[in-house]
Amino acid sequence: MNAALPSKDRLVSEQTPIGQQTLVYGVAPITPRDRLAMRANAPLEPRKAQRPADHGLFDTNARNQIEMF
Repeated sequence: MNAALPSKDRLVSEQTPIGQQTLVYGVAPITPRDRLAMRANAPLEPRKAQRPADHGLFDTNARNQIEMF
């Protein structure tokens, strides 16, 4: 039972840094272009820690104020 598979039924494989990997039929490997597009479409994140917005409209402690004066 060591018959070779027809060419249309063979799974494609690729060499990666961690070894040989088999690709599933109908699934394309992720290319560097796909990875860059995913990072470009991701939401922006701050480069450093942001101060809290605890003044004016966003001041949640002012809502707990009992008296005006």
